[in-house]
Amino acid sequence: MTPAAIVFDNDGLLLDTEEAWTRAETTLFARHGGTFTAEHKRDLIGSSHTVAAGRIEAMLGLPGRGLELMDELAALVLEEALHDIEPRPGAIDLVHALRDAGIPYAVASNSPRAFVDRVLRTAGVDALFAVTVAGDEVQHPKPAPDIYLEACRRLGADPAACVGLEDSPTGAASARAAGLTVIGVPYLPDMAIPDADVLATSLADAVVHETCGLVVSGR
Repeated sequence: MTPAAIVFDNDGLLLDTEEAWTRAETTLFARHGGTFTAEHKRDLIGSSHTVAAGRIEAMLGLPGRGLELMDELAALVLEEALHDIEPRPGAIDLVHALRDAGIPYAVASNSPRAFVDRVLRTAGVDALFAVTVAGDEVQHPKPAPDIYLEACRRLGADPAACVGLEDSPTGAASARAAGLTVIGVPYLPDMAIPDADVLATSLADAVVHETCGLVVSGR
C-alpha cells in the first residue's frame, strides 16, 4: 500500500546535523569546565529542549542553570549550522523518489524553527520541503505525538496512513504515539529503537523505499 504521506525527522536522519550539535556541545562543556563525551551524546540525542536542559545542568554540575545553558548552546549551534551540514546517505534520493511518485512528505523536528530553517538552507535542500514543523511550534515536543500530528495535519493526511522516519528512541516514540508506521534508522549504529516497525542502516536501504510505497528496482 502507498502511504498517505512520509514524515522525516531532521537531526541525524535527514541531515547530518549531529556533528554541528557535537561541536557546539563540546564548546559549551569546555566553557564550563567539563568534557563532552560519547555517553553525553547518547543521552542527549533526540531529547527535547526541556529534557536536554535538565540533563546538561546535571552533566555540568550546574543545578538550576539548565535553560540558561540551553540558550548558550542554541547560539553556539546556530553558528555551527552555517557550515558543514550535509544530507544523510540516501536522503536526497529518497526525497526525489517520493516527489516523483507524488507522495507528500514533510519534516518534523524537535529543534527550534531558526535552526531547522538554517540547516536546510546550509545543506541546500530547503527548496525541497514545503512543509516543516519545528519543536517550538507545538505545545509538547517529542516524545509526545504533537509534532507528528501537526505535520500530518499540514499535509492533510491521516496519521494512521503515514510513515515516520526516525533515528532516535525519543523520535520513534513520538511517531508511534501519533499513530504512524515507524522506520528506525539509528544515528548511532548500536542504539536500540524499540518503537520502530522497521529498522534500516540507512535511508538508501530497499526496506525504507518499500515501506514508503516506492517500487524498488529489480523487485
